[in-house]
Amino acid sequence: MYNNNILLLLYYMNDYLQQNTTELKVRNYSPRTIKAYTNCLREYFEYKKIDLDRVDETKIKSFLIDKQDRKYAPQTINLYLNAIKFFYREVIKNYHQKINIKFAKRNKSLPVVLSRSEIAKIIDATNNLKHKLIISLAYGAGLRVSEIINLKVQNINLDELTIHIKEAKGKKDRITLLPEKLVNDLRVILSGKNTDEVVFISERGGKLAERTAQKIFENALSKTDITKKATFHSLRHSFATHLLENGTDIRYVQELLGHSNIRTTQIYTHVTNPSLKNIKSPL
Repeated sequence: MYNNNILLLLYYMNDYLQQNTTELKVRNYSPRTIKAYTNCLREYFEYKKIDLDRVDETKIKSFLIDKQDRKYAPQTINLYLNAIKFFYREVIKNYHQKINIKFAKRNKSLPVVLSRSEIAKIIDATNNLKHKLIISLAYGAGLRVSEIINLKVQNINLDELTIHIKEAKGKKDRITLLPEKLVNDLRVILSGKNTDEVVFISERGGKLAERTAQKIFENALSKTDITKKATFHSLRHSFATHLLENGTDIRYVQELLGHSNIRTTQIYTHVTNPSLKNIKSPL
């Protein structure tokens, strides 16, 4: 049976979590971010236990170190820190006591990029038109898995060969390319659909789950001899890399990907370096 202290903690914890959720919604954060921040903050509250409304840098540091000891990725640790900072800054309105904790250093690993021939193998590995189009469009337009499953008929302009991505990551709209070679297959799959319907419908109706789209890619990949640890997102990485290899200006690539900062796009210049590839080993 709960004692009074535990009941009081639960009361304050749930109240603060609700306030935090409301503030995130008002600021138009995505449902995914709201869920992530809520889970992170709940864990921190359960760890801190007392004086939830008071900034305690020592406690925050020990909480994050515990995550680090448990081998959490730097990106995940940063998510916890962001959630904690948001709560104290925007909910508690503690502007006087700044949380002076630096973000965890991110791993500087290069993205997994598939070659053009590998992309072709993966696309050819499935005979299902819908599955083939999902993979082809993700690569040919540089789309995230969330953008694929939320893509609506009205977002596609077959005449202009463009796709209007609405409220993507960071609530930003952007225009990207529609490969001309996919037009005929898209006409088939779009036939009879209303403009506000999603392009790729699940077997049960409604949009596909992200995991379903990822599984479609994984199944196609498993049918090939490719040994790279590629994921659905590797299609987007490959789109960016191949554009740069073709000589496309990096600022256009940045715009097509919807990156706010050019430094995010510059990671692909480390993957593709024509000058480096022309150097022959002395061996």
